[in-house]
Amino acid sequence: MFGSEHVTGKHSDATGADVSALAAEIEGRLQSLSHRKTESVRAVRREFSRRLAGAPPEVVIEIAGRLLEGGDPVHRFVAYELIHYHRGALRSLRARDLERLGSGMDSWGDVDTFACYLSGPAWREGQVPDSLIHRWTRSKDRWRRRAALVSTVPLNNRARGGHGDTARTLAVCRRLIADRDDMVVKALSWALRALAVRDPQGVRRFLQEHERELAARVKREVMNKLTTGLKNP
Repeated sequence: MFGSEHVTGKHSDATGADVSALAAEIEGRLQSLSHRKTESVRAVRREFSRRLAGAPPEVVIEIAGRLLEGGDPVHRFVAYELIHYHRGALRSLRARDLERLGSGMDSWGDVDTFACYLSGPAWREGQVPDSLIHRWTRSKDRWRRRAALVSTVPLNNRARGGHGDTARTLAVCRRLIADRDDMVVKALSWALRALAVRDPQGVRRFLQEHERELAARVKREVMNKLTTGLKNP
């Protein structure tokens, strides 16, 4: 099986067969794990991140896309991490890439990894327009709507590289304020709590302005965060 020497350089000479072979090797390594715990899965991902460190962004993104095809949630997790930890791949993401990489999400774990690792950082850095995230808020798919909200977290969370963005965060929150899907309600609470660390007064004003529209859970958890620093003290 080939290593990084076959996919390095400004212009890749990797063929579709090479990409398929490496994706298949990653899948095989994951399937051979006796326990698919996070640390053992990440150990496999780190090995392949090292092998792909010099690979062109499009190769890493294509390998990630191949990993998504089988529908295995562990493969999806590794696909998203491969891109996130490859600086060039992460910085090259555009709307068409995110639409492809987000296809098939069907759990909060899928969505939160996608939004925190891929769509949120790409949006924060101006690689995709606000209109993409706003379009997700109108989706019939609950997971796309959740992804829109969770994509705001990297705008504000310091550990995820955020510097604070009240305007973009609240623009998304307003669009989903009346949504009562449980996965969306929880994501709205998370989005506002992440922003509360950066702009507590802005979040207080938002709670006051929309007090009658917000779900009780959102008001309770966000107010707890503002007054105690914890979601559930």
